[in-house]
Amino acid sequence: MTVILGQLFTGVSIGAVLLLIALGLALTFGQMNVINMAHGEFIMAGAYTTYVLQQTITDAGLSLLVALPIAFAVAGAMGVLLEWALIRRLYTRPLDTLLVTWGVSLMLQQLARDIFGAPNVQTAAPDILTESTSLGADLSIANSRLFILGLVVLAVAALTAALKFTPLGRRIRAVVQNRDLAAVSGIPTGRVDRLTFFIGSGLAGVAGVALTLLGPIGPTMGTNIIIDAFLVVVVGGIGQLKGSVIVAFVLGMLQAMVEYLTTLSVAKVIVFIAIVAFLQWRPQGLFTLRTRSLA
Repeated sequence: MTVILGQLFTGVSIGAVLLLIALGLALTFGQMNVINMAHGEFIMAGAYTTYVLQQTITDAGLSLLVALPIAFAVAGAMGVLLEWALIRRLYTRPLDTLLVTWGVSLMLQQLARDIFGAPNVQTAAPDILTESTSLGADLSIANSRLFILGLVVLAVAALTAALKFTPLGRRIRAVVQNRDLAAVSGIPTGRVDRLTFFIGSGLAGVAGVALTLLGPIGPTMGTNIIIDAFLVVVVGGIGQLKGSVIVAFVLGMLQAMVEYLTTLSVAKVIVFIAIVAFLQWRPQGLFTLRTRSLA
């Protein structure tokens, strides 16, 4: 029982990381049908923001807290710039957005190498997040994972509340359901798209800050995780936030259980096969988009 509980907690922590990575992508992909391959580089920007702040703010805990809103703003600004310069011209050509944003991702990776160098760098974590919390005999979980779990719960709650109860959220849902009707009703769809891209990209920056607690930072860190983010969004159902939440934790627990019985590489292969089999049975994802609603 202890082993099972330990693997379940591990799966929940993996799922929290997956969801935090995919959360912003679920928003932009769902509304604008943009296949943004540069999403991983927005995550990288958030991680490097933490690294830069730690060069001036030596207190690891304070720099982490300061990095969260600043990384959100930096990555969000990058997303708005990308949307204004390129994406808005390609809304009716989703495959072209894939190629264009892939090229942008390569450019951003090279820019990171030019500024920070090719080798990975490491940030310091607050002392409290380097420890573990005991959950019983022979059962503990890293505080850094608990912090990420709390962060993703807060992000999902804030995003859900914004989509349901704010004027911007109502405009976003109107554009998602019927862009043409929203436009003739007086909703500035271009401005809504830009704000949506800002929020989605900003959430990627927050994910980058969280990932600094789990490993080193490098120019290619976004490439290593973007596929997992897309899998979560696609399997959950395009534009369905609740589907992304469920799928992220299910995949996390599945990977944790299979990894315990086999190895990490075998676990990833088995999870990928399970995803392919699921999409063969239900190609539209876990939830069907009839109104293209995110909530």
